[in-house]
Amino acid sequence: MARGQLRVYLGAAPGVGKTFTMLEEAHRRKGRGTDVVIGYVETHGREHTADMVGDLEVVPRKAMGYRGTTFEEMDVDAILDRQPEVVVVDELAHTNVPGSRNGKRWQDVQELLEAGVTVLSTVNIQHLESLNDVVEQITGVVQHETVPDDVVRLAEQVELVDMTPEALRRRMVHGNVYKLDKIDAAMGNYFRVGNLTALRELALLWLADKVDEQLDRYRADNKIGTTWEARERVVVALTGGPEGETLVRRAARIAARGKGADLLAVHVARSDGLAGADPALLARQRVLVESLGGSYHQVVGSDIPRALLDFASGVNATQLVLGASRRGRFAQIFAPGVGVTTTALSGPIDVHLVTHDEIGRGRLQIALGGALSRRRRLVGFLLAALGLPVLTVALHLVGDDLSLASDILLFLAAVIGVALAGGMWPALFAAVAGFLLLNYFFTAPIHRFTIAETENLLSLIVFLVVAAAVSAVVDAAARRTREAARASADAQTLATVAGSVLRGHRPLTALLERLRETFGLVSVALLERLPDTPPGPELQRDPGAWQVVAQVGGSPCRAPADADADVPVDDTLSLVLRGHTLAAEDRRVVEAFAAQAALALRQERLAEEAATAKPLAEADKMRTALLAAVSHDLRTPLASAKAAVTSLRSEDVEFSDDDRDELLATADESLDKLARLVDNLLDMSRLQAGALGLALAEIGLEDAVPRALDELGPHARVVGVRIPAELPAVYADPALLERVLVNVIGNALRFSPRERPPIVTASEHEGQVELRVIDHGPGIPETERDQMFLPFQRLGDRDNHSGVGLGLALSRGLAEAMGGGLTPDNTPGGGLTMILTLPSAEARDTVPDDAGAAAVRAADEAIVHQFRRRPRTHEESE
Repeated sequence: MARGQLRVYLGAAPGVGKTFTMLEEAHRRKGRGTDVVIGYVETHGREHTADMVGDLEVVPRKAMGYRGTTFEEMDVDAILDRQPEVVVVDELAHTNVPGSRNGKRWQDVQELLEAGVTVLSTVNIQHLESLNDVVEQITGVVQHETVPDDVVRLAEQVELVDMTPEALRRRMVHGNVYKLDKIDAAMGNYFRVGNLTALRELALLWLADKVDEQLDRYRADNKIGTTWEARERVVVALTGGPEGETLVRRAARIAARGKGADLLAVHVARSDGLAGADPALLARQRVLVESLGGSYHQVVGSDIPRALLDFASGVNATQLVLGASRRGRFAQIFAPGVGVTTTALSGPIDVHLVTHDEIGRGRLQIALGGALSRRRRLVGFLLAALGLPVLTVALHLVGDDLSLASDILLFLAAVIGVALAGGMWPALFAAVAGFLLLNYFFTAPIHRFTIAETENLLSLIVFLVVAAAVSAVVDAAARRTREAARASADAQTLATVAGSVLRGHRPLTALLERLRETFGLVSVALLERLPDTPPGPELQRDPGAWQVVAQVGGSPCRAPADADADVPVDDTLSLVLRGHTLAAEDRRVVEAFAAQAALALRQERLAEEAATAKPLAEADKMRTALLAAVSHDLRTPLASAKAAVTSLRSEDVEFSDDDRDELLATADESLDKLARLVDNLLDMSRLQAGALGLALAEIGLEDAVPRALDELGPHARVVGVRIPAELPAVYADPALLERVLVNVIGNALRFSPRERPPIVTASEHEGQVELRVIDHGPGIPETERDQMFLPFQRLGDRDNHSGVGLGLALSRGLAEAMGGGLTPDNTPGGGLTMILTLPSAEARDTVPDDAGAAAVRAADEAIVHQFRRRPRTHEESE
């Protein structure tokens, strides 16, 4: 069976018309004869959306019970039995009620698609997993319901339902989005113009990325290699030379002219593995590219122009930025250079040749010393100086048995031997000396530097040319071998450095330690120039102008001038080394170390700043959460008590005795609720501050449980109590224990069905008494059990009249403060069992005197952690 297709209507915010547009498409398809049904549509009380359902067939929803409340979810089985061609499923990111077929609605949709059913669905940009933290930063609202980006990206069609912020706010004012009593709060919080504009941009950018993916896939499937200028992409080519920063900034300015243009930097590494770029400069240029919002790439190729154009075509680039050649004019006569060649082959890609200060500064470097060591060169010269005369004497002893051609071949073999031993310059010396010896001793006229026959002259010239060519080839091979070995060693060193930095707990220290070990140094330090230090010639020698940021090894240098080697990183940082001077070929690798050290220092400082700001942000978040959570619960009993007292004091109305008693009872009950709330808040504050006073004493559960039931009122009489008579007393604070029992048993009563009331049992094991409060309600999934102990959480409550949500958080904190604990467990047959553990009074002698204080400190840490983890909800923000 062919898989169904998914069409998603994407919106930037609630109310833009996603569901309405989806239903319009459903009607269009039905009008074309397609079998369309509605699996789930949420109208949110919007009249126009409800009217749009019209005559579409609606698959009945499935009723599910949870925590004493009935909810309706999409019936996947009924849809699969119905087997329509198209099904409408609203709110793709919705979380299903625990106990449903799948945890998320998008998983239901996947099942429908696998069954061959095409699905029309909706989702808001804030529900995409990758943008969840961005939306929270913009709006201050945590979205708990999310859908993986891949689910939406893999949809065959994604249609943006767009609306300007002003139009959406007008729609809200007219009552087309929320009810009138919620409009002011929504428009002043989540639906501010700035928030809506940012969310709209997020939606547009996310959809643009998906369109790019579709375009790339289409071009790849159809083997289209030409550039399609659907979006500006600027590629800057970096050689690793000093002109790189100029090119990057120029390319960034070009990209900035086109809104939303991409900036990509690419470096072509030589395919032979030889080093051709300065790693330190490349590292700094990479940091610059990323700081400007671009991305850095590296490709391998022997033909640099072709490699650049292949990369640019692969990313669908529209512009390519190159630096003008650093070679001199004489060198450009023989080869046009990378820039000219790339421009000639670029086709539809625009090429910018940027001038810079390094133009014409390139030089052809000839190593007069050759590629071999000085010792081998001396051996070569000695071999030429001794071996050629010996060979001449030997040939004279042989006499006329050998022809001139044989003599030339023997001298050529000697020159090759000298080349293998000492390199190019000893071989060239041997070639010239051999030419002269052959001319003087073996070419007529003998013993004269003249040549009578043209054939002999040609033979000697060929000998000289071949000898010089062989010498050059041997020297080039030796040079390449040495460069390849050096490049391999550098690459291995840098790879090891990268690994140690990534694995290390402190990357800067790990980096400096690796540098010290690699080059056998005594100490390595990173110095930073103190602020407001005036520049001058004495700055490098003034220890008072520098501070040691990080150092490894022995005593560090206090100023760059005191070091054996000094590698400046930028205007303020300098890497100083002590132990020995650096070889010229080592300095480039050390400069790469220095660039990475500066980056590691910046990352450490950013982490420190984030750590400093985190407690302040968490404290502000906790205060906001506290105010948002308790504001309603404080106002409600206050308003009830105020209304009752005001009515009693009114002289305009005569109340009967029954009415007066009812008003007094209302005021009394409201004030009791307010007192309990204030007590909970104060106790939570004391736990957090470590100032909760404990009066530990022996108390029997057979006395504590009835008192808690009495405080809960008459409706608690249905609770079954099974406490063994032989159960030992517990060691706890009686008042706090009663508070814990009231909270835990009260929760069990709220969620237990009437026909199966809660049961309280107790038992003793190894010095601990366990009291179990057993209910047969809907229970709590294991994934949500940690959340139930967070402050201000009301799991399963769909209204705002269930309390502030401190009960279980406070109960666990109080239990831990008394040396016990509070843990949830499953009830056999369904439900939740809360296990309160307390120390037995019989075992109290084994408890140290400071156990209570230690327990309080542990509880403090748990409560603070719970406060910090507690997120804001969407309703609180509005």
